[in-house]
Amino acid sequence: DKLLQQSGTFDARAETQERVMDSNDLEKERGITILAKNTAIKWSDYRINIVDTSGHADFGGEVERVMSMVDSVLLVVDAFDGPMPLTRFVTKKAFAHGLKPIVVINKVDRPGARPDWVVDQVFDLFVNLDATDEQLDFPIIYASALNGIAGLDHEDMAEDMTPLY
Repeated sequence: DKLLQQSGTFDARAETQERVMDSNDLEKERGITILAKNTAIKWSDYRINIVDTSGHADFGGEVERVMSMVDSVLLVVDAFDGPMPLTRFVTKKAFAHGLKPIVVINKVDRPGARPDWVVDQVFDLFVNLDATDEQLDFPIIYASALNGIAGLDHEDMAEDMTPLY
């Protein structure tokens, strides 16, 4: 939501709902993605197409289809929980398509967040999935999507999501 707001995709005066990309009640209630959907944002002179897809193995065909259409992926990982089984599934699909994920460690403002541990866990996951040397040299962005901030260092966050663009 903050990427859409901060990019100017929404009129500043317009009233917007939370979780605008979530299209059904279960998605909105749980903050998960079941049905893939896309949008685009404009940033500087760039148009960035965003495809939000489920990470669940039950939607493997959907994930496979999306991976064949994109140039890159943002792998969003919780700063407390670290990689989940769904993370493994989606990352494996991304690697199969030769994609190099940009790792976003989200919820770094959460009490008990352990972003350094999470980065280590992501690296271990990539190794276990036979990532290439290039894929193992992944960029990391730290974020608090709820607060609309991001940074290249979890202790030095920008005032907005600019580092993610």
